[in-house]
Amino acid sequence: GEFLKHEGGQWGEIRALAKLGLVAVKTGDGWTWTSKDIDETEARALHGWEIAKEKITSGAYDLVVLDEFTYLMDFGWLDTDEVLAWLRANKPEALHLIITGRGAPEALIDYADTVTHMTKIKHAYDAGIPARAGIEF
Repeated sequence: GEFLKHEGGQWGEIRALAKLGLVAVKTGDGWTWTSKDIDETEARALHGWEIAKEKITSGAYDLVVLDEFTYLMDFGWLDTDEVLAWLRANKPEALHLIITGRGAPEALIDYADTVTHMTKIKHAYDAGIPARAGIEF
């Protein structure tokens, strides 16, 4: 699930998933750090969580990725303890769940089997080089 990227966006990772025959559900409204309608962003993200719960419990998937999901907890839109309680009670044992995003709550980190912290050291964009097809999108 894409919780913040808007439904009509042509994101590189979404195109790559489609080529692999994988399902991507986008529920965001294109939120950025300068977005004005935060209420709409929150409502759409919370709707995305409801869809994600259906996908997680459906039995139809071996892997579910909740892209940028940590923001929902970091922004206070979802209670971390409630999310973790739901996952503990409902996530099938065999399902692999990947959660991405900055600001992961400590309790989520404790719950996870594997945690990766990615830090930019240097990026071409900082030198004025625009996003490139096949690299950033």
